[in-house]
Amino acid sequence: MKTRWAALWCALLLWSVLAAGQNRQPALTIYNQNFFVAREYVPLTLNAGVNRTEYAGIAAHLEPDSVILRDPEGHPLQILEQNYRNDPISEQLLLSHYEGKTLDFLVQRQNGSETVRGKVGRSGYAPPVLYANGYSQPQFTQPIIEVDGVLRFGMPGQPLFPALAGDSILKPTLSWLLRSPSAANFDAELSYVSGGMDWQADYNLVLGESRGGRDLLDLVGWITMRNQSGKTFENARIKLLAGDVNKVQNATVAGRMYAAEAKAMDVPAAPVVREKSFDEFHLYTLENATTLHDQETKQVQFVQAAAIQSQRIYVYDGARLPEYAYGEDQIRQDPGYGTQSNPKVWVMQEFKNSEGNHLGIALPKGKLRFYRRDTDGHLEFVGENVIDHTPKDETIRAYTGNAFDVVGERKRTNLQVDSRQRWLDEAFEVRVRNHKKQPVNVRVVEHLYRWTNWKVTAESSQHRKTDAQTIEFPVTVAPDGETVVTYTVHYSW
Repeated sequence: MKTRWAALWCALLLWSVLAAGQNRQPALTIYNQNFFVAREYVPLTLNAGVNRTEYAGIAAHLEPDSVILRDPEGHPLQILEQNYRNDPISEQLLLSHYEGKTLDFLVQRQNGSETVRGKVGRSGYAPPVLYANGYSQPQFTQPIIEVDGVLRFGMPGQPLFPALAGDSILKPTLSWLLRSPSAANFDAELSYVSGGMDWQADYNLVLGESRGGRDLLDLVGWITMRNQSGKTFENARIKLLAGDVNKVQNATVAGRMYAAEAKAMDVPAAPVVREKSFDEFHLYTLENATTLHDQETKQVQFVQAAAIQSQRIYVYDGARLPEYAYGEDQIRQDPGYGTQSNPKVWVMQEFKNSEGNHLGIALPKGKLRFYRRDTDGHLEFVGENVIDHTPKDETIRAYTGNAFDVVGERKRTNLQVDSRQRWLDEAFEVRVRNHKKQPVNVRVVEHLYRWTNWKVTAESSQHRKTDAQTIEFPVTVAPDGETVVTYTVHYSW
């Protein structure tokens, strides 16, 4: 009995130690707007009264006014002063302290080395533009050293500096003047906002055999995180926030092809990323802690689905409209407006982000890459586009390119204008030719741009109205065939 209780007590002690360690892990929330929120723990040993303490190795793009330092257990802590320094010692920075002074330089020769004396005329040091609050930087960054009365650009050898001064720092550092009512020893929680870290989503979609314009596709989604914060976060708990968060950005705050043929496994694996709704945004939490090194790019898979029902859509929007601005009167009065023809037929891929279609999660904005398997089994890249943040149960429609074997032609066949009676009649003929060996369904889109008051008075097939000044004719074009759409529209003003 004693042995069992002893084992249980040891297990509880081990669990509490592990839990305490886990609670002291650094935590990151990364936003896809090039900033992040970090939570770290700073060991503090305080005496009663006023104490000076510092924490070295903070992120290089820290926003000092965002810093929060507190004891999570509630020990009262008054911050009298906070200082942030981001001028770590470097060769050029040290050299700048000796401008106008003489230094020793170690020069390597073929038969050994020697020391020469040189006067530092200019160090060439300039603070990085990211830390300079938007001020332009001087263009001269080459040191000038005077040796034996001769000026030279560049150093004659390795500079030999005296020992560091007491106020020199090796890493970006936060320091505080703290007042504590009593002596205490605890891990303080440090939270702050910093630039230099972002993430994005990438989606690889493999299209299966197309039948009647419908495809089954497999989707693999990746999250790519980039750390350019100047700091490595060891064994951190990471969350990613998707959404359009309002953030006042200062001007100074700063692909590989994936294995697209990877498919969903028959036996579902434990999720690597967990998604949930949070306020007006969505959070994606990495299930396992990970180390995110400075200057590292890390990818994790966050969504995988197979047999998604998809539809290929052909759209012919045949009017080539001028890029320069036209006024409403100009559009109505210019007889040649909108008569230029565009022969390209767009190819769109459409699918619904729903549970019934093997998806149904909030998809953060990112790039969609489409692949299709050739008859020899190889995957070929067939187009890409980007999507915005897409909630579940919404439809995704992505333009992937222009059709090669389906072309269009549009021309005006009649124009009548009566300016006194304030009306205009315009007629068009649209031809869609299909050079494929199978039929295609095409949406012929027409913009009724002359005026807001319009009525279709004649048409070869039934149109549907998609908005206040746009109509659409759905047509089927036979293999090696052509379909002709004609219509007349009456405008009044």
